[in-house]
This record gives sequence, C-alpha cells and structure tokens, in this order.
Amino acid sequence: MNNAVKIVRVLLNGGKEYVGIMRLHGDVSMDVIESCFKLFQGEIYQKPPVRSSVKRRLRTRRIYYLDLLEVDGRDVLFRVGCEAGTYIRKLCYDIGEVLGCGAHMKELRRTRVSTFTEDECVRIDDVFDAYRSWKEYGDGSMLRKIVRPMEEALSILPQIIVKDTAVEAICSGADLTIPGIVAFTGDIREGNLVAILTVKGEAVALGLSQLSAEMFLERDKGIAVKIERVLMQPGTYPRAW
Repeated sequence: MNNAVKIVRVLLNGGKEYVGIMRLHGDVSMDVIESCFKLFQGEIYQKPPVRSSVKRRLRTRRIYYLDLLEVDGRDVLFRVGCEAGTYIRKLCYDIGEVLGCGAHMKELRRTRVSTFTEDECVRIDDVFDAYRSWKEYGDGSMLRKIVRPMEEALSILPQIIVKDTAVEAICSGADLTIPGIVAFTGDIREGNLVAILTVKGEAVALGLSQLSAEMFLERDKGIAVKIERVLMQPGTYPRAW
C-alpha cells in the first residue's frame, strides 16, 4: 500500500472524463451548440479561472472529445474527455462566449481517471466488509477483487522490462543502465516518465528516460533511465553484485 501511493502522480497526469451540465444564459438551438462543441475539440487555449490553485497564465490543453448528450431548455448535458489540468468550468464559460449568450457550469461528475472508470468504483461499505472478512476470518477473496494491482495504473506509461539481475540494484538506488534492459514498449523519448517492470510484470520503479527508444538499440552501455521513485521493496530479488 505504501509503495502504491508513489504512483499517484501517474493517475493525476492521466486523461480525465467528465459528465456535466452547462447552463446557458440565453436560448440557443441544439444544432448551433453541436457546431460550437466541434470547435472546442483538439488543442485549445485556456487560462485557469480566478479561483484556482495554479498560476493564471495562458496554456494549451487537449480536448479528446466533447459530446452533446441532451438539451433541456437552457441546460446542456455533455460528456468531455480531456487532458489533465483542463478546467471544465472555464471550458463552459468559453463555450458561452463563442455562442454569444454566456454560460456557466451547473453540475459536474468525474467518470474516468486515466484507465479507471466510474463503472469500476466500489462502495466504501464493500471495502470495509472485505477488509473485515480478511482480518477476522482470514478470507482475502473479496479484498483481492477490490484492491487492484498498482501495475494497472502504470499501463498508460511507456514500459521498460529489465533483467532479474538488475532489479535489486535499482531497488537499492542505482539508475538503470542499458545492459539491464530486456525489452521496452511504447514511444519512448528523452525526458519521458517511464515505468520499469520485471519480466513477470512486477512494478520496480518510475524514472525519467535519458535516451530515446532508438538509442536503446544503438548503444550497449550508459545510463538509460534516471530513477525517480522505487516501487518494489528492496530484497525482493537477490543481489547480483
């Protein structure tokens, strides 16, 4: 559990999906709203609202999709998939400006974070019952259905598979060198955050790639990844030095 907390940054930086209600300040036809929504798909410019936790400077964010679900008078039900750090209330405001009538966000519900969707959520009562079943009766079957492996959250990152002989060195604080790599997946570029896994698929660490994927193939020595967070407990694999 303690080690899994270290991957929260991966979830925070993953894409998000929301379902919300936007209240228009004037009457607009459904066709006009749909046409306006199309303008906000792709890369958009956005300045965070006055009440925000970040510096108010113009920046770009990507809207993967913006679907119009229903219109009831001046209330517009929509679904949006977006890059992390997108302010939906500012998106609603900007849409209102383009429509010429003004708008604000009335309601909002997050339905996806990274690869985890609302359909996969469990009630806190179920978590408690599963924990009590394990604690009092030694039955961990319910708990195993609820608690997901942290490797699932790392699936959105480029991944580097390492030799068993390299694992303990990484867990002890060493950076990953090219000879320790078995394989890699994804489009890895210099500076990318990558997940380091064992051949069995166990999470070892998070790190910043020092090379592109092409360089991994061209070189036979040197540092490949600077380790940022060790996820595996030292001593899990035997020392090889």
